[in-house]
Amino acid sequence: MSGMERITCLHYPAPTGPADILLVMLPGAGIAAAEFAANGMVAAVHERGLAVDIIVAQPDLDLYLEDGVTAALHRAVVAPALARGCRCIWLLGISLGGMGALLYASANQAPVAGICLLAPFLGTKGTAAELVRGGGLAAWSPVNSAATDLERRMLIWLQEQLTGRQGAGHESAGQEGGPAIYLGYAAQDRFVSAHKMLGAALPPARVAMVQGGHDWASWTALWHSLLARAPFAAMLDVAGGGR
Repeated sequence: MSGMERITCLHYPAPTGPADILLVMLPGAGIAAAEFAANGMVAAVHERGLAVDIIVAQPDLDLYLEDGVTAALHRAVVAPALARGCRCIWLLGISLGGMGALLYASANQAPVAGICLLAPFLGTKGTAAELVRGGGLAAWSPVNSAATDLERRMLIWLQEQLTGRQGAGHESAGQEGGPAIYLGYAAQDRFVSAHKMLGAALPPARVAMVQGGHDWASWTALWHSLLARAPFAAMLDVAGGGR
């Protein structure tokens, strides 16, 4: 762990050799960085022979409270990868890590090609209920919303990306050419109402659902399901053509 960044990083290089794609995996609260490999999430990528480097990045929880995740992730993980010649950044976030992935992408610190969200935390129960009551992401308005500043920033960016709507006083993050967003969730997850709301705004081919709860059994099954949809295929073709 870096004392300055307060972020634990575990690196799993692509077995195929130097890779142009970096996948950053972000855990949720109470999940240790090593649990990704222990539960087969890293092997699921590399066993497919994909030329993808993986870094599991676990920020201190205080960084979320301080709105410091984006800056720390960029300094400790993404900027060094770009300096090494990495050409493509993907993010995978579980639960609170999903919020971290969306916050990083919304900050435009570096181009993000894609985001895989597994049971993402999209806000407190009150915020999620507000979204559902209001008719979903497309209809939601940040005006008079009870969402926190972090939730508001994340939801405005998601709304812009998925609906093409630009809120007053906010520059659009660029719907065309934005990151590909994939979602996986379990039917009995405690956040399922928010997940269904997000899934309704995504192309069906980018949404996976399994029976289960907010646990590794569900997340592992969902990750295999999303990988079967070849999310990295286009990027691998581009990267391979440049070598």
